[in-house]
Amino acid sequence: MLNRTHLAVTAFFVLILISIVEHKFVFVLVVFFAALIPDIDFKNSKVGRKKFFRFLQFFVKHRGIFHSFTFLALISLFFVLFFPIVAFPFFLGYGLHLFADSFTLQGIKPFYPWRKRISGKIRTGGKIETGIFVFFILADLLLLIIKLAEVFDAEIRDLFIILIYS
Repeated sequence: MLNRTHLAVTAFFVLILISIVEHKFVFVLVVFFAALIPDIDFKNSKVGRKKFFRFLQFFVKHRGIFHSFTFLALISLFFVLFFPIVAFPFFLGYGLHLFADSFTLQGIKPFYPWRKRISGKIRTGGKIETGIFVFFILADLLLLIIKLAEVFDAEIRDLFIILIYS
């Protein structure tokens, strides 16, 4: 899938979970960054275009180890042990990327180095993906409006209480 779709799907889950996470800024930053990391092995992706990752692309193929739950589990375990604050957002962002890509024609190898590939019928950049992107953008906007309404409702309620008891 395209980065825009990965980010729209990720935003949906960020908006759902933001109220229950403790370190909101770290959560948002890490989850969006992690949602883009699997494509570091692809030279035409936003992240993969960086010169820093060109060397890495010489050794790995696109949708290889970086598009596997094996890699996700290993890196997540590392974060759980050494940087627990980023473990959940990393797992969420990266996992959502893999989950979404598993529905594309190219698919993923979920348990690398096992060669079995899972794939779906969605063409990357095609009409169905565009529809998914539009759906999630609309859902994101709706959730954002709901979240903002909750915040403003609480502010208005607090203001009303202050006015009554003043």
